[in-house]
Amino acid sequence: QVQLVESGGGLVQAGGSLRLSCAASGSEFSVNSMGWNRQAPGKQRELVATITNGGGTDYADSVKGRFTISRDNAKNTVFLQMNSLKPEDTADYYCNADVTHYTGRVSYRIDYWGQGTQVTVSS
Repeated sequence: QVQLVESGGGLVQAGGSLRLSCAASGSEFSVNSMGWNRQAPGKQRELVATITNGGGTDYADSVKGRFTISRDNAKNTVFLQMNSLKPEDTADYYCNADVTHYTGRVSYRIDYWGQGTQVTVSS
């Protein structure tokens, strides 16, 4: 079992910045790709950014040039630096991690999700 714990959400004015963190903890696992997703009230959850364990990144068009995803592989932690925030960025932000578990000679993958952290951008 792996737990993802997010932090860093809050209330910020438009144009401001926030940095989200998400740490994975558990035993006998390795983390493959990690990502951030968000869900605004009344809307479907959408992918914001992803990062592979090799550092390759991908972003939603709506956040390109404003958000930066990064990770610390030694600490199994992923970050989302959010700059030039807009009111439309207001949402609950969730991290996810594609994890490989090792039990003896058997390995298997599970996608884990954090509990979410709220980001509110005021105009």
